[in-house]
Amino acid sequence: MTEVRLHIYDVTNSGSDKTNSTIVQINKIFKDGIGLGGIFHSAVQVYGEEEWSFGFCEQGSGVFSCPSGKNPMYTYRESMVLGRTNFSKLKVNQILQELSREWPGSSYDLLSKNCNHFCDEFCEKLGVQKLPGWVNRFANAGDAAIEIAENTALRLRQAKTEIVSASKVAYRFLVGVTSSSSGGNDSSGNSNRGSPRFQAAWFKNIITTGAKPSSSSEIETQGGSGFQNHRLQNSAQSMQQSFQDSQRSP
Repeated sequence: MTEVRLHIYDVTNSGSDKTNSTIVQINKIFKDGIGLGGIFHSAVQVYGEEEWSFGFCEQGSGVFSCPSGKNPMYTYRESMVLGRTNFSKLKVNQILQELSREWPGSSYDLLSKNCNHFCDEFCEKLGVQKLPGWVNRFANAGDAAIEIAENTALRLRQAKTEIVSASKVAYRFLVGVTSSSSGGNDSSGNSNRGSPRFQAAWFKNIITTGAKPSSSSEIETQGGSGFQNHRLQNSAQSMQQSFQDSQRSP
């Protein structure tokens, strides 16, 4: 068995002293002050004096090593022991070879596939605990926020499409009902069940009560007056205006 150690750095490779200083201050406030997290680089040391991590490159593997605690790109912060692995040095080297193939440098992503994600997977394969949550919390929160925003935008587009489609159907239905009601008298009895007036009353009952009318006599009573025809015409005009408004919206 051998010790597995995690090395943590403040990310200070922006090329601007002011930006680097700001990041260090952010890490002090959010990690040292309230324990929430910060902007960190991490690397794993196991067997020997080298630490292993992951970064961007245009070609080849993004997995690389350097002397432990001495990565020149970042500002060293602290280290911690994550446990002890039962694997031999030969087995650890095999794991690193596999990870080198699976983690090309071109696949690097600041929020979803960074050095901390690599160290998490490496530690999992070594059989020790993963990184503390605060090490990569900012990246995880940013990735989740982007996913939520994308899903919300997709649902809004789908909802708009459904509203426009429903408006078209309802508008055409009410226009047809109004035209039929204005064109002549309705027949009585069971023949009303196939008439536009019956359909209009049935449609109205679906909206107001959620169920079909129980009898043709109720429909006859609801649909028999000129006042009801007037209401249907107003409904058609309102639906036409809503449909036209939806067509004009971006």
